[in-house]
Amino acid sequence: MTEAPAGVTLPTQQVTSEDKLAYRLITGPDNRAFCERISDALAEGYVLHGSPTAAFNGRDVIVAQAVVLPVAVATADAAVATAVDQLDSDENLDAEAFEGHA
Repeated sequence: MTEAPAGVTLPTQQVTSEDKLAYRLITGPDNRAFCERISDALAEGYVLHGSPTAAFNGRDVIVAQAVVLPVAVATADAAVATAVDQLDSDENLDAEAFEGHA
């Protein structure tokens, strides 16, 4: 095993996009370490998803922030669009089957 020079940290494992989760919810005490974890996720290509949330556990403020990979959002959007297109083009729907239903 190669030893790093003083003050240099060698990466232990290269994370590929295939290894990344599409969605992560990062939680922890509201401190610098939490902000660093969010910053690291952003540097890895994640984007913030929704607003952060905070709760008090009687001692500390605990915060949470969801992050997603943009490619995962695009893939999900494409899947929804395809499903809607299939519903719109479905010729087997019988309009009479829906009569009287609100």
